[in-house]
Amino acid sequence: MSASAESIELTHIAASAAADKKATFIQALDVSERFAISDVFLIASGSAEPQVKAIVDEIEDKLSEAGATLLRREGMNAELRWVLLDYGELIVHVQRDEDRDEYALARLWGDCPVIDLQLDGEV
Repeated sequence: MSASAESIELTHIAASAAADKKATFIQALDVSERFAISDVFLIASGSAEPQVKAIVDEIEDKLSEAGATLLRREGMNAELRWVLLDYGELIVHVQRDEDRDEYALARLWGDCPVIDLQLDGEV
């Protein structure tokens, strides 16, 4: 079983929103076969707290406009090092660059298929 068409569509919306705020290293992984409660992890990085906040805000706005319901948000504190947005079938991780390197989610889930985000100038 692979990620649903709806979760892939939400992933593209969230990835585009992250790219609009200059997020780096945007990557989507189809975790549906290894993680029973979600289809996709979207991982994006920001260089500092203000950028992480801008990325998170833009993703929330665009997914809300698309009718997605935010189930849970974690990490929206003063440091903004790693924010998790849980939309059920899509879980978004926005991390500061150094935290992304330290926690290496993409490597941890590296055996999962990568979703082609089709972003212009994808990094």
